[in-house]
Amino acid sequence: MVLFLKPVFQERIWGGTALRDKFNYDIPYELTGECWAISAHPNGPNTIENGKYKGKTLDQVWNEDKNLFGNDSRDKFPLLTKILDANDKLSVQVHPNDEYALEHENEYGKTECWYILDAKENAEIIYGVNVQSEQKLNKLIDNKEFDKLFKTVKVKPGDFYYVPAGTVHAIGAGIMILETQQSSDTTYRIYDYDRKDKNGNTRKLHLEQSKDVINISNKNPNTNPIEEERKDYKFTQLVSNEFFTVEKWEINNSLEYEKPHDYCLVSVIGGQGILELDDESFEIKKGNHFILTTEDKYIKFNSNVNIIVSYPSKK
Repeated sequence: MVLFLKPVFQERIWGGTALRDKFNYDIPYELTGECWAISAHPNGPNTIENGKYKGKTLDQVWNEDKNLFGNDSRDKFPLLTKILDANDKLSVQVHPNDEYALEHENEYGKTECWYILDAKENAEIIYGVNVQSEQKLNKLIDNKEFDKLFKTVKVKPGDFYYVPAGTVHAIGAGIMILETQQSSDTTYRIYDYDRKDKNGNTRKLHLEQSKDVINISNKNPNTNPIEEERKDYKFTQLVSNEFFTVEKWEINNSLEYEKPHDYCLVSVIGGQGILELDDESFEIKKGNHFILTTEDKYIKFNSNVNIIVSYPSKK
């Protein structure tokens, strides 16, 4: 039984209208920054759009019918898929690992990764820091010498970046990404360009927590994607780690798909076609998000589509 999901949209100070303009979503705000596309997080759970669970939220289905998810023993749905529209630059931030987050925030940490869907010419991200010691790190943060601290990297559509917990990062203006992450909403802001929200207030910074969790030993955490090109598709494993595996499938005609995991999260990032399952079929197009569950045995994409597939590590 496939689960199609209704996106949840989040207003952000740095958001815009690209989620409407490029994905044809009916966005609720002119500063829509995030589409929570596959989420069971309490800050934005998706509603199921089809089948016997239509109208229920993903967290409800996760708790009520673990058979759909291979009887996954985790207490919470482990992953979260977003699309982010960075019309303006995001704050420079860092996320804690599981150990720190569970102790201080009562939720899991946040390792994530970004597939660059769109980027203006010369757009850039902040990715890492220019220090080799905690003493130097703390000094630059305390003195707010952020121009010396942050590393910047130019990006283009199709690029991929792995952002493990502890990595200082920020998405720059004019970039749209698909983000796969642990299901966590804990963020520590280091710098927010001294900008103010619509009420004239600056947003809270978390400098002491950031100093606690920044990992300066991970010099270049990015991955080396593994590619396989066939007649009817191109497969790329973007990352595989202790939290999740993320793959890109560019399907040119049709593909009989064998799930690598009991359940898989799927986002259509381009094209359209037909998804055939054991006893039903669905039209799919750019902007659709769904979960292939344990019950889905026969799966075929009769499509010219590009999809991002993710699944959690075995538990």
